[in-house]
Amino acid sequence: MTAFTIISGNVHPQGLRRRERIGLGGFMQGLRDKVAIIGMGCTKFGELWDKSQGDLIIEATQEALEDAGIGMKDVQAAWLGTALGGLLGMRLARALKTEYIPVTHVENLCTTATDAMRQACYAVAAGAFDIALVCGFEKLKDSKYLIAGGMEAPDSTKIEPIIPPATGYALAANRYFHHYGLSPEEGKETLARIAVKNHHNGSLNPKAHFQRKITIEQAVKAPMIAYPLGVFDCCGVSDGAAAAVITNADLAKKFRDDYVLVKSIQLVTGAYQRPLQNTGDFVHFEETVLASKRAYEEAGIADPRKEIDLAMVHDCFTITELIIYEDLGFSIRGKAKEDVKAGTFELNGELPVNTDGGLKCFGHPFGASGLRMMYEVYKQLQGKAGPRQVKNAKTGLTHNLAGTPRDSSVCGIAILGRRE
Repeated sequence: MTAFTIISGNVHPQGLRRRERIGLGGFMQGLRDKVAIIGMGCTKFGELWDKSQGDLIIEATQEALEDAGIGMKDVQAAWLGTALGGLLGMRLARALKTEYIPVTHVENLCTTATDAMRQACYAVAAGAFDIALVCGFEKLKDSKYLIAGGMEAPDSTKIEPIIPPATGYALAANRYFHHYGLSPEEGKETLARIAVKNHHNGSLNPKAHFQRKITIEQAVKAPMIAYPLGVFDCCGVSDGAAAAVITNADLAKKFRDDYVLVKSIQLVTGAYQRPLQNTGDFVHFEETVLASKRAYEEAGIADPRKEIDLAMVHDCFTITELIIYEDLGFSIRGKAKEDVKAGTFELNGELPVNTDGGLKCFGHPFGASGLRMMYEVYKQLQGKAGPRQVKNAKTGLTHNLAGTPRDSSVCGIAILGRRE
């Protein structure tokens, strides 16, 4: 099959890079500094048996609206991110008693919240709305959504084995150790250091599900889930919600001085290339590599390790975070373990990662995670992160990854920046 691309109105049968496809930088420059976040909210994450879906939506949205200094009557459109379907956008409309504004339901598994934010930002940037609300939530603890059992693709042949996420990422861990010459002991200790870092950060965050520090020894000797991944290498299952109020950047100054600008939001979707192409090497995620490249181009970032001040990445498993360091260009291929050992990604390190505790301490309610990450970056850029505050943070990145190393992924990346 020939891949066609459009260049200046002409169709060419050749596969070109994204910037070459669009020409004149159009697509890549589309969102930068055109949208601002003027308010955000986030619930505590955890086993929230006493709260309904509506309760979570209301709590997160109320904080976001109060932060922005507006009321629900000022919101012209809303986007709701949740992977569980059901009443679609009406879940938000019913909970918040909206008066017939458009509410769009977005579902993209682990990238749901980032995708909802992306769609809302483009609507505001296009001038369709002046003020929009984005809310993401999930109630996993009392739902029938058994992510741990794996999922079957809608176009499955019915004979493909269903491999749970922990198993898929365990394969990646073993392959990574082998590929880069790490002994099992060295590999386990490297992963344990990531878990210890994130649990330390989570212990400083009252909104985290898990707020207890752990030691390297505890992480290494924890009960095994799927070798070499133990209990402390895997994120939990939680309930939670987060929300954002966004507006046109030109209007943002009317609401607050410390608004945060959206520099880029990129979404890359795989098509099950890994089982058929050499991108399926289990030591990198092609979707993350491409999404980050496009995000850096749009945001004008040439050296991410030096220009990104903090990052919130999709640490569904510790091996995922390790690989993400390299895919995002924070570490040289095969050298991330050296950066981990040097404390590069710790709270006081060169490039702090998962300053709020990450998925490891928050769990992963799919529809909320991306916005929860943005909430942390938003607070950090405003200097309001308390004991987790990164000194002079100006630019932050969030990263979500849906899928497993053996099939394909969807990656969402957002880059936020402090106003000049």
